[in-house]
Amino acid sequence: MSEQDLLKVYNLLQRYKEGERNFVGIDLSEVNLSRINLSQTNLTDACFSVANLSLANLSGANLSRANLNVTRLSSANLTGAILNAATLNVANLARADLTDANLIAALIIRSELIRANLSRANFTEANLNSADLREAQIEGASFKAANLSGANLRGAWGKSANFERADMRRANLVKADLPMANLNGTELRQANLTYANLPGANLSQVNLRWADLRGANLAGANLSRANLSGANLAGANLSQVNLEKASLVHTDLTQTNLIRATWMEADISGATLTGAKLHGVPRFNLKAEDITCEWVDLSPEGDRTKVYQFTSESLKRFFNQALPTVQILIDSSLDLMGNVMLANSYHKIAQAYPGLNSPPSIEINSNRTTLTFRVQDESLLLPIACLAVFPFEEAKKLQKLIIHLIRQLQDKLDKSNPKQMSILTEMNAVVQVLNQFKGEIRTSRSQADSAFLRDQVQMNLKNSSQKLLSLQGLHESKPTETADDLPAIDPDISGDISMFSQMDTAQVSPQANPKTPAIDSPSPQQLLSFIQGFDYLS
Repeated sequence: MSEQDLLKVYNLLQRYKEGERNFVGIDLSEVNLSRINLSQTNLTDACFSVANLSLANLSGANLSRANLNVTRLSSANLTGAILNAATLNVANLARADLTDANLIAALIIRSELIRANLSRANFTEANLNSADLREAQIEGASFKAANLSGANLRGAWGKSANFERADMRRANLVKADLPMANLNGTELRQANLTYANLPGANLSQVNLRWADLRGANLAGANLSRANLSGANLAGANLSQVNLEKASLVHTDLTQTNLIRATWMEADISGATLTGAKLHGVPRFNLKAEDITCEWVDLSPEGDRTKVYQFTSESLKRFFNQALPTVQILIDSSLDLMGNVMLANSYHKIAQAYPGLNSPPSIEINSNRTTLTFRVQDESLLLPIACLAVFPFEEAKKLQKLIIHLIRQLQDKLDKSNPKQMSILTEMNAVVQVLNQFKGEIRTSRSQADSAFLRDQVQMNLKNSSQKLLSLQGLHESKPTETADDLPAIDPDISGDISMFSQMDTAQVSPQANPKTPAIDSPSPQQLLSFIQGFDYLS
């Protein structure tokens, strides 16, 4: 160090010792300041270009707009420091501690931050192009809208890091451990995420086009509306992920774990899915053209105990299921009191029966109202139909018909088929709900005095194969209200239906009961055909 540099350092330390903390604009470029203590100082616009600040204590210092280009800051203490709009291009920050530091809009191009502690540091809109963050600790750090293109984050680690809307094109995240990271809207085109650990991460609307995610763990992550076109996800763990409306065009999903994932309305055209683990994955409303898939693993644990081989025809059918729905069509426009009654009724029912877990979509025009319930599990179609029609005056007719038809089918259902048997189990639960609320619903309907709730109702049930089952109540000239004539679901009916679980073969014929309500009724064989059209591979 030259004599002039020594004098600069001596004067600086003397002023600091005497309590001075304001060193705005000071020029200490190319000076050796190793191990210096400048904690809590104001170094705004200071110049430390090519200086040596390794092991220096700059905690709490204000280095806004400071020039730290090619500066050596290895193992420096920068906790709580302010480096907003500072320039640190090609700086050496290896093992530096930047916990809680602010580097908003800082320039950190090609800098070295290997094993640095960046916990809760704020890099919003900073430029870290080609920076080296290998094995850096980034727990709670924010890189929102930052430029990390070409950056190396191999082995970087820490929970809840925020990369929202960051540019991470061609970034290296191999073996990065970033659970619960926020990558919403992030640009990760051609990034390398092989064996990265991102469980529970938010990757909504992320661009992972042509990215490499082989062996990555994204269990429970949100990938809705993500662009994964051309990405390689072979062997990755995507169990319980949300892929709704995602683009997986020409994506490699070979032996990918998708157990209990959701991908409704996703585009998987041209994707490769041979060996994918698809237990519990609904395949509704997919765009699935030109798929390559020889077989899939449908076993609950993904252990290949239940493998399904495809023909060209069965492959097309398997990936082109429609979303099951229960539709209620009413020949009048929804009125205000009817709307209040529907909302209150469905809310109360949902509390007692979790299967009714979402409200219907409602379409209204001048002479017709349509309520549509989307059903994720086909075994709930008939139970939800019973509950969906509950607020309407014709409910008891339609509910009685559904129970009546199921009674006739109970000895024809496949006892070895869990989905068919679950229809009976769920109907038992629904009958209990009907009995619990029938008096309250009837009273509320009377108080609502809604013409809409008294009008004619038609129910259309569609299964995943788009088979239609239609039920319609027929008006009577003088409807009666006696409990004997058209009763709501009563305990004696509940008692009968509860025997489904024991497969009681006793049947009740509609002809044997003169008081069976007038209904446009499907035959038992039509109902059986409808049930047999369910997707039994889910």
